[in-house]
Amino acid sequence: MSDAIADAKRALRAELRERRQIMSESARDAAARGIAQQLDALVDRLGARSLSCFLSTTTEPGTRAFVDGAVARGIRVLLPITRTDGLLDWSVATPGIDIAEGMFGLPEPVGELLGPIAVNDVDLLVIPAAAIDRTGMRLGWGRGFFDKTIGSMERCPPVYAVVYDSEVLDEVPSDVHDQRVTGVVTPTQTLVLSPARR
Repeated sequence: MSDAIADAKRALRAELRERRQIMSESARDAAARGIAQQLDALVDRLGARSLSCFLSTTTEPGTRAFVDGAVARGIRVLLPITRTDGLLDWSVATPGIDIAEGMFGLPEPVGELLGPIAVNDVDLLVIPAAAIDRTGMRLGWGRGFFDKTIGSMERCPPVYAVVYDSEVLDEVPSDVHDQRVTGVVTPTQTLVLSPARR
């Protein structure tokens, strides 16, 4: 990655992180309700019976209500668990699942570990992002877990990133290893941004 791209990513991430930290609790709660509604509608539209989703941190658009609701509806939800080799293990979400702090301080489930290939069986990937541009290019937080996951999948299902409305941008800095997503889910809308993945 060139220094200019790395610097541009770092600067944009810092700005987005700061914006998220100053958001009010009521705005976060409203966003979480909107995200749950948008994701529920997406799952119904795609007919997804299994999916992967991340457990949101306190500053991310909330996904926990959606995960709980999906599990209650009988949908199989895989939750990511970070590994030191840069890959993700997965665990099946259950009602009242225990959550602990994983690597990098991220909330992760406590449960049986499924290997990285477990995600190959899902109908939908719901992933975090710092920002998304109008072509489906995703700016992550710089660790590459989801780029590696998407890039390694033989038959990748639709991939939707979850961000706040203000984080859908005209363009984000990107490099060759960065992966495009199918679409983006915000508290107020779900957009298809790039052609379906193969």
